[in-house]
Amino acid sequence: MDKLFIIKIGGNIIDDEKKLLSFLKAFASIEGNKVLVHGGGKLATKMAEQMNVPQQVVEGRRITDGETLKIVTMVYAGYINKNIVAKLQMNNCNAIGLCGADGDAILAHKRKHAVIDYGYVGDVDGINAGLISNLLEKNLTPVFAPITHDQEGQLLNTNADTIAQELAKGMSNDFEVQLIYSFEKAGVLLDAEDDATVIPVIIPSYYKKLKAEEKIFAGMIPKLDNAFAALNSGVKKVIIGKAENLKELIAGKSGTSITNE
Repeated sequence: MDKLFIIKIGGNIIDDEKKLLSFLKAFASIEGNKVLVHGGGKLATKMAEQMNVPQQVVEGRRITDGETLKIVTMVYAGYINKNIVAKLQMNNCNAIGLCGADGDAILAHKRKHAVIDYGYVGDVDGINAGLISNLLEKNLTPVFAPITHDQEGQLLNTNADTIAQELAKGMSNDFEVQLIYSFEKAGVLLDAEDDATVIPVIIPSYYKKLKAEEKIFAGMIPKLDNAFAALNSGVKKVIIGKAENLKELIAGKSGTSITNE
């Protein structure tokens, strides 16, 4: 079975042109099959301020009203996505920029919540593995913006971590998938302020223990829950670590490896 790397690049790196360039150069040099999923960084918030569109965040999640949906689609699926694609082409990586609506790549439905109306926020129903496999066979590297659709003409703003996880799960029947969450931290840390406290390997029993002892800071728990959900759906390995260390992450010499073994 061929290997496939699905790599998510976090928001803070997208806001730093120098770090983003360095990351994309390392990403372009990865041999074999790869897919990049990117977040939106702070640009959408900045644009909303400039356009006087008030932003509401509940429990760390952006409420996406009609005007905000227009902004995030323009910023994520437009400027950021095409900027990344152009930089990858510059590094001899033949990339193709997509959102969930392109080629019916990622299907979603509008999130239903008992108390909070998240607006046009999508939860993923499935991915078009055949389309992605065809692109990879043609030596194209898909670059996904975090916008999906519901097949009824409605675009939806969707969490990029979740998109990466769903792509990894959906592709694991045809490939040996490694899912990499790369962001500004060195990995899963025992002390959120100290990069020297990276936990090199987390297995389910150790994760349970860390949670029970409250040794994992709250912001990391959704990422780890996603990681174990991916492993339980056929993904080979999940790695969390610093975007600048991408090559070391892939080689298993850096970051946190999350595995069922």
